[in-house]
Amino acid sequence: MSLEQPITAAQSQAALRWLGRIQQQPAQAEGAAFKRWLLESPAHRQAYVEAQALWRLSEAPAARLALEEREGLQQYLDAMRRPARKRPWRGLAVAACLVLALGCAAGWQPQFWLQDLRADYTSGAQVRQVTLADHSRLTLDAGTAVAVDFAQGERRVRLLRGAAFFEVTHTGEPFLVDAQGGEVRVLGTQFEVRGQGDGAQVIVRSGRVAVTAAKGQAARELTANQQLAYAGGVAGGTEAVDSDSRLAWRQGWLNYYQVPLAQVIEDLGRYYPGRILLLDGELGQRRVSGSFPVAEPLVALDSLGKVMGFSRQTVLGRLTVLR
Repeated sequence: MSLEQPITAAQSQAALRWLGRIQQQPAQAEGAAFKRWLLESPAHRQAYVEAQALWRLSEAPAARLALEEREGLQQYLDAMRRPARKRPWRGLAVAACLVLALGCAAGWQPQFWLQDLRADYTSGAQVRQVTLADHSRLTLDAGTAVAVDFAQGERRVRLLRGAAFFEVTHTGEPFLVDAQGGEVRVLGTQFEVRGQGDGAQVIVRSGRVAVTAAKGQAARELTANQQLAYAGGVAGGTEAVDSDSRLAWRQGWLNYYQVPLAQVIEDLGRYYPGRILLLDGELGQRRVSGSFPVAEPLVALDSLGKVMGFSRQTVLGRLTVLR
């Protein structure tokens, strides 16, 4: 079917709303209101066809998305002191999941709402530069939140989520970074702390830091071009790294050597104002090497798709499906 005009964002949104209603109440598909809407414009019919196709592509990932968002959304409702009505999650319309995804793309992410209330600085889908009161500088990776407390003779930064690169000014007062139960004590340095599940990873670009995986444990000292990861209070081994390559996100690049495609897609997702869903788990395990610009995640995905044989479909500039 050829259309004189392209489908607009409003028409696509209307199609998704109709799809959600019909999935919950199938009888609406035979109703006069839906039929009138379909007949108003050929673009409406095409938008609905595309919404149905997206439904089929996204059914399983959308169900996972609903489960991921459920806990954070409930915290938000509780915090607002509104009565929460029990709703069955089984059979939740994919359109509702898409609304969650699009809402997250606009900057509201329920699972991060309480974190953002505690944070002094946050970043959205872009890298952000922050100068603290002591003139130390922080570079926040996309999707990062930190809280700062300069009191009682020490300077303390808490990494609530994401990753931050620190360039610390010497003042004579201790500078400490808390992340997932561990602590990084600055001994004069430039370094990154990146949250990873129930732990964190520390990479030193210059100088030294002392890393403690949990309270009461002995500190492990790192110097330039070394990294250490810890999780659940247990520290791994110290590894040598090319810190300039690993920290190139500060200059707008992600560099990889033989890592799973799923990891690359997850990282690119930090810089995309929406959701990226990979439908093929086996494809996600294939190894990737290369450098990709964070400012244009969809361009990076298109380049990867040509090499690895997958295609993408983007809806409303917010939800990208890879298959």
